[in-house]
Amino acid sequence: MARDPATLPTRPIIRKLGTIDYDMVETTPVVYKGRLLRFEYVRPHYRGSSSDSTCFHFRDVLTGETTPPFAAGFHLGCAHVEGETVYAYGVERWGASRVHVFHSDDLANWHSDVALDLPGWEIFNTSVCKADGRYVMAFEISGPPEEAGVRFTMHFAESDDLIHWKRIPDCVFHKERYTACPTIRFLDGQYYMIYLECYPGRIYQPHIARSRRLRYWEQSPFNPFLTVSPEDKIIDNADFTDEVRARVAAAANCNNSDVDLCEFEGKVIIYYAWGNQLGIEFFAHAVYDGTMRELFLGFFPDA
Repeated sequence: MARDPATLPTRPIIRKLGTIDYDMVETTPVVYKGRLLRFEYVRPHYRGSSSDSTCFHFRDVLTGETTPPFAAGFHLGCAHVEGETVYAYGVERWGASRVHVFHSDDLANWHSDVALDLPGWEIFNTSVCKADGRYVMAFEISGPPEEAGVRFTMHFAESDDLIHWKRIPDCVFHKERYTACPTIRFLDGQYYMIYLECYPGRIYQPHIARSRRLRYWEQSPFNPFLTVSPEDKIIDNADFTDEVRARVAAAANCNNSDVDLCEFEGKVIIYYAWGNQLGIEFFAHAVYDGTMRELFLGFFPDA
């Protein structure tokens, strides 16, 4: 007998709040000592940048103030907080064979180490989470061909100290099609990963999938996680000039990418990029009015 439509589950409601920056893509929201911070990968053409090199910094979301820059020349970073220590990961260039880790107890003085070294591999974006008895990193690659398949593809690594990492063999997602920009979290024995799929017509939208062992993945019936929409172009930055507002209004939009998120004060803070996937990039935020657990389980209603 068919179920009453009124009893069928509905997808979690994520409220897009609008564009808050431009020429900014890879970010990670974290909570550090009670403050909501945003890790940012700063490229040379970013407004206000005084350097010809890339770097990382953290921004206080409430005040807008940024920490001193660090990791000069590094790219495509992500961040993780463990106790009093902040960790940031990045690569020396797009498609590098090594991931470096930077760690600090005060956001001013940083120490660096080689976290993962895979000669011959081409590594791009990374994401880190805490799991049962270990830490797990999802990392995006485009080579070697036998490991990447259809570029891009995610592999995984593990660590017991957030500094020294080793690849987990036989765990890959997915060699058969484009899958990029991972954000990985762990909840109730399951890994949840938000990542980017390429739709016909070169439309890029994020999906969410989950797995217990990082080998076999279940897709949410409510995918995509976010959908390209007019709400991306809502302006939520009072400092935008008329010129920037016109740039937002005129921009082509075929992607919601580079999603990252954290829980803060009972809500899930979500950041993502939108634009044309060819260098015209804007940075937007969204919110889910509930916990991370409610958000993830809401995308898998038969849990």
